[in-house]
Amino acid sequence: SSLSPFQAIVAPANSLKNSGVPDDIFQLDDLSVLDLSYNQLTECPRELENAKNMLVLNLGHNSIETIPNQLFINLTDLLYLDLSNNKLESLPPQMRRLVHLQTLILNDNPLLHAQLRQLPAMTALQTLHLRNTQRTQSNLPTSLEGLTNLADVDLSCNELSRVPECLYTLNSLRRLNLSSNQIAELSLCIDQWTQLETLNLSRNQLTSLPSAICKLTKLKKMYLNSNKLDFDGIPSGIGKLTSLEEFMAANNNLELIPESLCRCSKLRKLVLNKNRLVTLPEAIHFLTDVEILDVRENPNLVMPPKPVDRTSEWYNIDFSLQNQLRLAGASGSRCGSGTKDPLARKMRLRRRKDSAQDDQAKQVLKGMSDVAQEKNKKLEENGDTRAPDPKTRRWEQGLEKPQLDYSEFFSEDVGQLPGVCVWQIENFVPTLVDEAFHGKFYEADCYIVLKTFLDENGSLNWEIYYWIGQEATLDKKACSAIQYGWGGGSGVPAALGLGGGLGKAVPHIPPWLSLPRLYRVYGKKNVKLEPVALKGTSLDPRSTFPQGHGFKPCLGHRCHWAGSPTSCSSLPCEEQLFAEKINKNERKGKAEITLLVQGQETPDFWEALGGQPEEIRPCVPDDFQPHKPKLYKVGLGLGYLELPQINYKLSVEHKKRLKADLMPEMRLLQSLLDTKSVYILDCWSDVFIWIGRKSPRLVRAAALKLSQELCGMLHRPKHAMVSRNLEGTECQVFKSKFKNWDDVLRVDYTRNAETVLQDSGLAGKVRKDAEKKDQMKADLTALFLPRQPPMPLSEAEQLMEEWNEDLDGMEGFVLEGKKFARLPEEEFGHFHTHDCYVFLCRYWVPVEYEDEEEKKKKGEGKGEEEGEEEEEEKQPEEDFQCIVYFWQGREASNMGWLTFTFSLQKKFESLFPGKLEVVRMTQQQENPKFLSHFKRRFVIHRGKRKDRASVPQPSLYHIRTNGGGLCTGCIQINTDAGLLNSEFCFILKVPFESTDNQGIVYTWVGRAADPDEAKLAEDIMNHMFDDSYSKQVINEGEEPENFFWVGIGSQKPYDEDADYMKHSRLFRCSNEKGYFSVSEKCSDFCQDDLADDDIMLLDNGREVYMWVGTQTSQVEIKLSLKACQVYIQHMRSKDPARPRKRRL
Repeated sequence: SSLSPFQAIVAPANSLKNSGVPDDIFQLDDLSVLDLSYNQLTECPRELENAKNMLVLNLGHNSIETIPNQLFINLTDLLYLDLSNNKLESLPPQMRRLVHLQTLILNDNPLLHAQLRQLPAMTALQTLHLRNTQRTQSNLPTSLEGLTNLADVDLSCNELSRVPECLYTLNSLRRLNLSSNQIAELSLCIDQWTQLETLNLSRNQLTSLPSAICKLTKLKKMYLNSNKLDFDGIPSGIGKLTSLEEFMAANNNLELIPESLCRCSKLRKLVLNKNRLVTLPEAIHFLTDVEILDVRENPNLVMPPKPVDRTSEWYNIDFSLQNQLRLAGASGSRCGSGTKDPLARKMRLRRRKDSAQDDQAKQVLKGMSDVAQEKNKKLEENGDTRAPDPKTRRWEQGLEKPQLDYSEFFSEDVGQLPGVCVWQIENFVPTLVDEAFHGKFYEADCYIVLKTFLDENGSLNWEIYYWIGQEATLDKKACSAIQYGWGGGSGVPAALGLGGGLGKAVPHIPPWLSLPRLYRVYGKKNVKLEPVALKGTSLDPRSTFPQGHGFKPCLGHRCHWAGSPTSCSSLPCEEQLFAEKINKNERKGKAEITLLVQGQETPDFWEALGGQPEEIRPCVPDDFQPHKPKLYKVGLGLGYLELPQINYKLSVEHKKRLKADLMPEMRLLQSLLDTKSVYILDCWSDVFIWIGRKSPRLVRAAALKLSQELCGMLHRPKHAMVSRNLEGTECQVFKSKFKNWDDVLRVDYTRNAETVLQDSGLAGKVRKDAEKKDQMKADLTALFLPRQPPMPLSEAEQLMEEWNEDLDGMEGFVLEGKKFARLPEEEFGHFHTHDCYVFLCRYWVPVEYEDEEEKKKKGEGKGEEEGEEEEEEKQPEEDFQCIVYFWQGREASNMGWLTFTFSLQKKFESLFPGKLEVVRMTQQQENPKFLSHFKRRFVIHRGKRKDRASVPQPSLYHIRTNGGGLCTGCIQINTDAGLLNSEFCFILKVPFESTDNQGIVYTWVGRAADPDEAKLAEDIMNHMFDDSYSKQVINEGEEPENFFWVGIGSQKPYDEDADYMKHSRLFRCSNEKGYFSVSEKCSDFCQDDLADDDIMLLDNGREVYMWVGTQTSQVEIKLSLKACQVYIQHMRSKDPARPRKRRL
């Protein structure tokens, strides 16, 4: 009875035995939780079946061998049952009564005789764990269709050879663990698991995954460790698993992973260790959320290069924060300036001295005069002993032919025997070229070619050629006697016939192409050519043979199986296309393609083959297999040459599943060739040398020697030969050895078509430099500059004093109707939003007087009287300047400006010709110099000037000092208590209907307002209203109820801080300069600063608003969006305590 209040008994890991569990505890009516796990129980506690209210029962990790049949007769309300890690071999059939059970854990039990036929009756089951329970296909239920709530199933560490059929009916399955089984394949029915989030198939025998797995769009975790998966085993559509976060496939046979896997943008964990990876897709660098990438124990893995980051580029503009900060640093150093001294600024405004250029010119003139004076003094001292001037000669007459001795470079036997000698210009000296390298010309060098031959009379004769490369330096051109030379690429027929080719400088036909050759064609989809002996017995009636002789390649012997002559009008498409490519690329389109059918051959054809055979018999074996090409890379070791073989046979070619399209010869890829290297391709009957354009010259020469040695080392047919291929000019036979040789011209559609073809050479460099100058640029410097600090009050007052000192007079005019009337002086400083004002200001221009030192210099050599007379005559007169300020209210029409332009402005121009300047301003965009004339008493009223005498209404004015004291203004706003702010000062006018007292005026001073601003507000109040108004200065919290709150409307909540004033910035994004640029508006900005044809960025310290004008182009919108992102990133790093959010 003392235990009656207990609802749960939790006693795990206490070494309890059956005798230590009292039977009385199961008589408790409220007992609902019992945990006796990790003890030493050998059987279920007695009287346990009496705990009828039991909800949670945990007997795991004991030594229980059997479960009594009567245990689950009364425990029908169980929700959680854990019997794991016991010695159970069977389960009582009464378990089917557990219709409310949600979690059933039976891990690590033998369960030899358990068929689990009770499971279909547990319709509320959500979690089922059967790990290591000796489950097979035969001891599982045939169907679990009724378990509609089952979401977690664990069948790991069993003996399953395939996925049980009963699992395919679980549509609500979320977690499935089938690891450590013998599963060899998955069924296509797995697409029924539409809610699956975690799938564990590790430690099985899987060789491939079905394509249906790509339909599990909610899958987040996939574990495939320790299987037999290869590249083909992962479906290419795996990128459709957009929710995938973890992919683990360690200890498999993966050589590559599908590129589509890198489209799973949410991937955070990618484990691929202990595989046979060769490389990874380049898109692996775009998985920005990856936290763990494990590729250990892949010895042949080569990580792909990181691609150029173009995600931050818009319209060829790099908007990355790092790049923009770099550009801003470069330009900011030029445009940045420190704080300015107001006194120095005043002196600069007043002085009219010569510019710096004039000072430099004076210094130059002074230096020239000093030199002339010194020269004259020397002539006077030495006397006039100058020799008569010789007769002037032209510049070319002064040149003399240098005395050169060439005996050191050209020996006596040069030119004495018929042949060809080639010299290369190196360091101003001609160097004899070895005969083995004749025919090799480089664009950056110059050559001298001497041809010695016997003429008709048998005497020696000579021809000298000068070959100049397109990229040769000026010194080499001069040394090779450019006055007689031929430019590289212009084509010199006689010189081209002397060697074996001119590299890439001059289009040429290599000598081996002019030799007649006979090829056997094999292959259907991919046509390939196998060279055979040039004789008639090499022909086979079952094959096609292209035979080339000079510029006339003939394709013949296209016949049927029977071998009888048949009329044939055309070649197969693949063979004809191959022949056309040879003609176009190697014969310059000058060859003739002739189709010869067996029995209709021409005499020329048989003559080229050495005669017609008696009979054409099949000579190609039925099991003919072409020799596998071997690719070697030429390298220079430490004192010796290296020729390692490139293993291009990838591990994708499995031994068990070798397919026809995975033959080794089809795996030779163009990507294996590096432009900085030289390669030798040994095809047994052909040896090709491939020379990269950026390969070293010494390696090229070594490749020629090695290829000749390689060709002679093995027993090859007599028609075998070595051919040379330069990158970009490969022959068609060489290209056919590679899989999918790409000849497609890569086109950049952002460039002109004319500039695409030339990507190298001097012309290409010039073009690239021009592109850099012409490419679209962006100036985002303003985004990275610090916020403009407000001008100190002392500096503002000093500037106002300076500008008012220069002011000689000011007259005001206001537009009344269609004419401008003179504005009364008492209304100076009062403006209305519906009116237009004109102010004519006359400024005194200070006169610059010469310093005393300059006067003394000028007075030297002159008498005192002459100096005084000149000083009186040249006494400067005072001058003046007139500026007309036109001010237009926000709600005024443009008619005022037109009226001023055609009336008042013309009158002013006639009165002050050449000295008039017109400055147009709009409300709250006033000129600082204009504001200084009102001495911080600039008031803007709403409405029209004439309407001030109408029925008076309460009015509220805000003292605005954005940007400093110079921009101070008193602006009328809506009469609303919600617009008050504790950091500002306001003036409230409450009018009365009495004639004696017109009303009362309050100056409301906020709790956090600046004291100087409070004093200014009181001064403006006294200036705005005369003695007919009662005036009162009140602090925040001391407002009188009868007049203040009644006059303002009613008391409302308002902001108590204006922290945004310390951070507010307004940027303008525009293309008006011809390129995208961002500029910052002054701190005293308003709504009128928003331009309809531009984008505005407003930062209030917490949020960055992007305002889009109605006439803005799409280009500006996109570029401004990127600029906004860059600004937010910059402020996040600069001011992490105030992260900005973007608002559109």
